[in-house]
Amino acid sequence: MAKYSEKFKLMLVREYQTGKLGYKLLAEKYGMKESTPIKRWVKIYEKFGTEGLMRKKHKETYSTQFKLDILRYMERTGSSEMDTALHFGITNHSTIGPWKKAYLEGGAEALDKRK
Repeated sequence: MAKYSEKFKLMLVREYQTGKLGYKLLAEKYGMKESTPIKRWVKIYEKFGTEGLMRKKHKETYSTQFKLDILRYMERTGSSEMDTALHFGITNHSTIGPWKKAYLEGGAEALDKRK
């Protein structure tokens, strides 16, 4: 189960967009330990709208070439996982970390789940 509902995320994004409270104050207001998730939700919302905040019904699968393209883009540009995910249309940036680890440990072959 997800920690925060789509409704809660959207409420915080919209409240942030009113400009009355910043990330840190919103986190404090709603009893969150940190403001990082709110920053992430705002970026995702700005790029993908409400749909970006919704949980996926089916897990996305990505080709080995797509994963390599993402990792090479990050290396070439120095972009963060979050910015790279948004650039490539991925709403969950934490998808990229395991790819990076697998690639560093086992090369391109390690990115192919069908091994």
